Amino acid sequence: MHSIEHYRNEFISYLESKTTTREPINLYEPITYILSLGGKRLRPVLVLMATEVFGTKYKNALDAALAIEVFHNFSLVHDDIMDDAPLRRGKETVHEKWDVNTGILSGDAMLINAYQLFENYEGETFRDLAKLFSKTAIEVCEGQQYDVDFETRDDVTITEYLKMIEFKTAVLVAAALKMGGIVANASIDDQNSIYEFGRNLGIAFQLQDDYLDAFGDPKTFGKQVGGDIIENKKTFLYLKALEMGTAIQKKELSDLFSIQPQDPSDKIKTIKSIFKDSGSAELTQLEIVAYTEKAFAVLEELKISDDKKDLLHLFGENLMRRKV
Repeated sequence: MHSIEHYRNEFISYLESKTTTREPINLYEPITYILSLGGKRLRPVLVLMATEVFGTKYKNALDAALAIEVFHNFSLVHDDIMDDAPLRRGKETVHEKWDVNTGILSGDAMLINAYQLFENYEGETFRDLAKLFSKTAIEVCEGQQYDVDFETRDDVTITEYLKMIEFKTAVLVAAALKMGGIVANASIDDQNSIYEFGRNLGIAFQLQDDYLDAFGDPKTFGKQVGGDIIENKKTFLYLKALEMGTAIQKKELSDLFSIQPQDPSDKIKTIKSIFKDSGSAELTQLEIVAYTEKAFAVLEELKISDDKKDLLHLFGENLMRRKV
């Protein structure tokens, strides 16, 4: 096994070797741009790591890892259009740098490119990867639709919210790990267990992302802090504040989430105060810990050596401590 940083560096080198801008420039340049913006490379690292966890060289999984990263970035391009987001990883979003039509078309091409990468695998491996990828891709779309629907609903429950983030975020993390198992020809039980590890870790990851959206450092977060508040998104923070807050806090929160002021700075400041004072901010952090511990518990089911479990455990711990 290698370090997490080794997998990340190897993947970035492979990504750079495969990323070329060709004609038509206005289709492929935005793809090169979004893929070059960096990011955590969380999902491809998990593909490579899982492959070696199950005893196969990570280089065999580079195309599967690239497919996951291309798909993830395709979803970001389209999500940014839907959210009218100005920044991605601290840089202009694709639709801001070019235009909406370019973002849509370049995103479409990325989705197709992701599927093409599975053509480099044979037989059952190709079939299982494509089958998992198709299931995951449609769940991500379903999660995105739930997210959009929740913006105009006043009756969203915490259970519904957790289902939404499972589909929108967690299933792709889970699929990344299971793809490593597929490439390595791991047992079905191990494939399913590592999927569950990733699903719980992915939920923790998204809850952490929601928390950082409100309370992260603008210099390191890479996105517009308070973006979810501006978009009136019913995050775990919001739903817990409604559950735990006083009558006055609940009314103020509901009122503020029904407006979109031209200057949202006061709205963001007030809502963040409600999140803290109601106990929602602290409870969200506890929920992040709870899902991370669920993920760690699943590790014990995997039929792998302790040092390999330790590496996966370390990855989860780093995820909990992240500030970006």
